[in-house]
Amino acid sequence: MKSNLKNFELRSKSKLFSDHLMISRNGEERIGDYLQANHAKPQVLLLGISESIGPFANYGRRGSEHAFNAFFKQFIQWPYQGQSFDVLGNITFIGTFPTEVEEASVLVEELDSFVLEVLRLHVSADQLPVVIGGGHNNALPLMRWANEVKACQTVINLDAHTDCRDVNRRHSGNSFSVALEEGVLKNYHVFGVHAYGITPFMKEFIRKHHVNLKFFESYYTGGQVLTVDVLDVFFHAKGPVGVDLDMDCMANMPSSASSPSGWSLDEIRNIIRLLPNQPLAYLHLTEGAANNPEQERTIGRALAYLCLDSFSPME
Repeated sequence: MKSNLKNFELRSKSKLFSDHLMISRNGEERIGDYLQANHAKPQVLLLGISESIGPFANYGRRGSEHAFNAFFKQFIQWPYQGQSFDVLGNITFIGTFPTEVEEASVLVEELDSFVLEVLRLHVSADQLPVVIGGGHNNALPLMRWANEVKACQTVINLDAHTDCRDVNRRHSGNSFSVALEEGVLKNYHVFGVHAYGITPFMKEFIRKHHVNLKFFESYYTGGQVLTVDVLDVFFHAKGPVGVDLDMDCMANMPSSASSPSGWSLDEIRNIIRLLPNQPLAYLHLTEGAANNPEQERTIGRALAYLCLDSFSPME
């Protein structure tokens, strides 16, 4: 299955396994063993997106095209523990990489349409999509799908950035501003934004659209408690809630805009562990970027933990 202009394709689960070595052990069922069978109506569908077109269009660095494969390489080796899930496939960029941001923005619009088409065709209203990899540009088709199929109007974004830049052209920095302007997103909660990165345009946009913004600085000084803020959104939401997790929000995490300041992986895992008991519309694990073997292992294992945390209830 390919996008309308043939720059993106959905690669099947079987193709993923042909690209990754699976090491089995006698007497141990691993996630890779479980996934090599087809599972009727799984509760959770994992969808990879391997592209860095969106970050490039936002003047960012590449690497997010490697995150899903880094995840999958780690994920399939872990023990299977009875969860209900399957892998839908991996949306991959197969075109010629652009040299100009304007050209990249056109490709982002093509990808927007393709991601929405894939979700419409393959994910039902009673299933949970967990989307892994790629840039934060892919939040927009996810929100469009969740609004259309699940009547989702509320999203939590754990992020060092608001992603509320101008909507003059598409890129990874304006998914939420586009969604708010379109009306597919009504209630936007963005937690962990680094205060020094806010522009006057963003301040005015946030005021105009009543965005619930909490700065990271207010968390590490003790003024805010992330668990309380996240649970409060679920408590007051009318309908299911989408959750976006930009890997940039964690300190020293290999990501498109990595920073030495941010939450730890374990602090974020503590939040994601809340989700199996909440009305979750989707989970989006985005902007992980691996550019060497050490980063690949770090981001791959981090994404595997977060993925399993989102649908494996605590015993």
